[in-house]
Amino acid sequence: MRPRESLQLIVVALLGLLAGCSSSPPRSADASAGSDGAAGVVIGRSDRLLIYRPGRDDTLRSIAAQFLGGEALDWVIGDFNRLSSVVPDQPLVVPLKPLNPTGVQDDRVQTVPILCYHRFGGASNKMSVSPANFAAHLDWLARNDYRVIRLSQVLGFLQGREALPKRSVVITMDDGYESVHRYALPQLRKHGFPATLFVYSDFIGAADGLSWAQLTELKASGLVDIQAHSKTHRNLIERLPGETDEQYRQNLDVEARAPRELLERRLSGPVRQYAYPFGDANEAVLDALTRQQYQLAVTVTPGGNAFFSMPLMLRRTMIFGDIDIEAFKAKLQISRGGVAP
Repeated sequence: MRPRESLQLIVVALLGLLAGCSSSPPRSADASAGSDGAAGVVIGRSDRLLIYRPGRDDTLRSIAAQFLGGEALDWVIGDFNRLSSVVPDQPLVVPLKPLNPTGVQDDRVQTVPILCYHRFGGASNKMSVSPANFAAHLDWLARNDYRVIRLSQVLGFLQGREALPKRSVVITMDDGYESVHRYALPQLRKHGFPATLFVYSDFIGAADGLSWAQLTELKASGLVDIQAHSKTHRNLIERLPGETDEQYRQNLDVEARAPRELLERRLSGPVRQYAYPFGDANEAVLDALTRQQYQLAVTVTPGGNAFFSMPLMLRRTMIFGDIDIEAFKAKLQISRGGVAP
């Protein structure tokens, strides 16, 4: 049986179930269709879902705004019904509550890839992605119905309370190079894509690092969350020469606390996410982040993140300057087989 036929049978079954459970027919307030069929009609509902027959003027975004509280939740309807656009008069299921917040399927589990960029343009090297390549990456995501979400949204997914689009992806950028402002921000604005920028505080205003004015503009865009990448960018699992156990613990506290306090004071926003320099962490580092109340932290271990991933050891996939679009596509792991941690 083809997926669409299976879905139609589900709709028919749900209609019967809703009819059997309902003590009264749908209220007239729910049936907003005019005689010309321009608007749709609710033909059954419960506290968890409803069945809606779209009208000629309906879109997934308009239906989401009507029943789910916002156009941006159109993916909830699209994912459940396995479609990308509305077919007039063809009934849709509109989930009113999260039905699968963990993303577990029969033989697969949803995973969320987190991409890591560093700098854009400039000298050609492994850590620098050309503005043209970055634009091509974002264009491809937009054309292929990927949903770029904020890193903060992953927390609800890990806690089993917030479902995410099946084709979710997170964009992050490390260190705080001024090229983020020059090249990345215009592309993010073009698509309305959010991103997380991890800065190490000693780099702000130094060399080719972002200035405070640029960081303020990035934050004011509403697209860029600015979070912590340590104070000095030292490798946190390596001891400094002559560093005692107590000095090491105190220095880790500074590397976790100093950027959080500075960014929160200068940019007036919560800092609860952290990127480990070089992607490395150990138990002492995790303890330091816990003391400073970080909720999410990212490594550079590639792969996607399932609902059972460790919030302070999230996988993150590096995007290097020399990869083509086919290699980029291969890095977007949105599911994997099996469901056991």
